[in-house]
Amino acid sequence: MQTILTTLLLSIIALFPQYPDSGKDRKPPYLVEDIPTPDGLTAQTGAIAFLPNGHLIAGFRRGEIMIYNPATKKWRLFAKGLQDPLGIYVISNSEILVMQYPELTRVKDTDGDGKADLFETVTDNFGLTGNYHEFDYGPVKDSKGNFFIGLNCSSPGGGIQPEVRGKLDTSSRSPKQMFSPVPYRGWIMKLTPDGKLHPYACGFRSPNGLGFDLKGNLLVTDNQGDWVGTSTLYHVEEGRFYGHPASLIWTRNWDRGNPMELPVEELKKIRTLPSVFFPHGIMANSPTQPLADPTRGKFGPFAGQIFVGEMNTERIVRVMLEEVGGSIQGACIPFLDANGLRKGNNRLAFAPDGSLWTGQSDQGWAGAQGIQRIVFTGEQPVDLYSMNLTRDGFDLTFTRPLDKSVAGRPANFQFRRYYYEYHKKYGSDQFGVEPLEVSSLAVSADGKKVSVKLGDMKPGFIYELRLQNIVSADGIPLANKLVCYTANKLKP
Repeated sequence: MQTILTTLLLSIIALFPQYPDSGKDRKPPYLVEDIPTPDGLTAQTGAIAFLPNGHLIAGFRRGEIMIYNPATKKWRLFAKGLQDPLGIYVISNSEILVMQYPELTRVKDTDGDGKADLFETVTDNFGLTGNYHEFDYGPVKDSKGNFFIGLNCSSPGGGIQPEVRGKLDTSSRSPKQMFSPVPYRGWIMKLTPDGKLHPYACGFRSPNGLGFDLKGNLLVTDNQGDWVGTSTLYHVEEGRFYGHPASLIWTRNWDRGNPMELPVEELKKIRTLPSVFFPHGIMANSPTQPLADPTRGKFGPFAGQIFVGEMNTERIVRVMLEEVGGSIQGACIPFLDANGLRKGNNRLAFAPDGSLWTGQSDQGWAGAQGIQRIVFTGEQPVDLYSMNLTRDGFDLTFTRPLDKSVAGRPANFQFRRYYYEYHKKYGSDQFGVEPLEVSSLAVSADGKKVSVKLGDMKPGFIYELRLQNIVSADGIPLANKLVCYTANKLKP
């Protein structure tokens, strides 16, 4: 009897290995620090960036532009009187461009006293009706000197003032859908070095986030709502349409009437799909700025990948992109959840020391206020590094070697797939939901890559993976267990 019990006990121990280092005394890979803001400031943060001297410059909803010295931990006022600044581009220690509600503005200290004395319109060549939802984002600059800005659609719950800027066309107005009453609401615009503003791409509902990856591809997020079944990240290219039909009315030589009344099947023919879908209620409900990690390891093992802020939860998302069939697509995974992080992560910026700063806002909806700093401690995280599509499944690469006894079990890789409907209705349920069985898997010799084969692969689906019981070779649990891959195309 004792022999039987001993054998049973040894079998249980084999199934659930004991690790000498469980990670209990291990410092976390990332720490979150609060940055105090001045008393009396409404710290709804719409813009952050770093000056060449290493100081933080931030724009706040009530119109203040302030500078923070990380060494002395003191703030000073640089400018005030702007209207809802939602983006800053730094030119020098004394000059910035600010994207505010009515225009893109040059703000400069010309006399060296530390305060701006020049406010100059760079461009205001886009429409404005006074609708509360006409937020404007950017600017971001490409390698050729072009700036890009994003213009929100107008809200059906907001009015139009008696005096507007730009040609007024309310034919796209609807009681329940965003609309584009003046040029170029719902567009991404390009400002060329000669100072001219050009319509670049259309089809956006609320593009609260523009950025470039390290290859120079323009990335733009959009928020769930009408015509946007779940929030998205787009690779934006000139002349393309990205889904919300209201802005089509301002395309050159448009002669098809109200674009909001076009059949969905007609719109699908001209629509460019998102590179990444953020499943609603699962990954991100209100994504913000996409920011590539340029730190070459100062911020951990994810150099070159994309971080995206999230307004509605205490989360920052990480995005892993690849090119498949000539188009960019890829996966999204939580990067940091809670652990001191607040909601409302509206703007991101890397400091010279490699730390990631986040400016937070609730903007009248969900969120928080203030600024926080995320610091890499040097302790390498145990996390999924990349998820790459193969012909019959995915290659999963991890930041550290895994315990092969658990990484080799198909039951620890739980897949399902689904898609979101493209329609005028606000948001979308998940359609075509189907669990998928792992037909086989292989763990690499170094324990860092798991190649997973699925029985059946179909394009046009989100492949959601939940990782169960995965630990590193020294017994540290996986930091993030959820990842979602957008497979618009499959490998040939």
